[in-house]
Amino acid sequence: MLADYGAGNLRSVSSALERAGARAAVTEDPREVELAPLAVIAGVGNTRAAANGLEERGLAAALLARVRSGRPLLGICVGMQLLFEESEEGGSGLGILPGRVERLRTARVPHMGWNELRVTAPTRLLDGLDGEDVYFAHSYACVPQATITVAEVGHDGVAVVAAIEHGPVAGVQFHPERSGSAGAQVLGNALAWSRSV
Repeated sequence: MLADYGAGNLRSVSSALERAGARAAVTEDPREVELAPLAVIAGVGNTRAAANGLEERGLAAALLARVRSGRPLLGICVGMQLLFEESEEGGSGLGILPGRVERLRTARVPHMGWNELRVTAPTRLLDGLDGEDVYFAHSYACVPQATITVAEVGHDGVAVVAAIEHGPVAGVQFHPERSGSAGAQVLGNALAWSRSV
């Protein structure tokens, strides 16, 4: 179930989830988002606008409730950034995970294009994907305050968090819907995870 906060690349992520075997749907209904086997926050654009959209539709409270009950939640790109407490881009996130989102401090911003994943910890989401190339398009990156990073990429000599996992929450900074077979495997792993809970 994709949480529709009024922006983002929902249709392309929905199509990618369907190709991975899901019965995907896009909804503004907080109850559907809270109770679905897997909820996804897919995003492109501005974190402040996305956070406001979630709040206005009652989706922020639904996402928090599903995490408290142990139901899986996946954030993609801006969706992952929204899992944290605050962003330099402006405004507060959902506060599900401790940490903040900061503008990339690299020579090239945005970080755009293919990059190689370095899996750094045991992970359900990226199982079998160490060394695979995935597609990035972002100017901000997560800086977790807890040991929840499961993958990084190198960008201009700087390690950038590429994926996190913590309890029922996971996030990827890259776009699995644009990452070919590796991205399809990420979404397949996410669906398998949601079915095992």
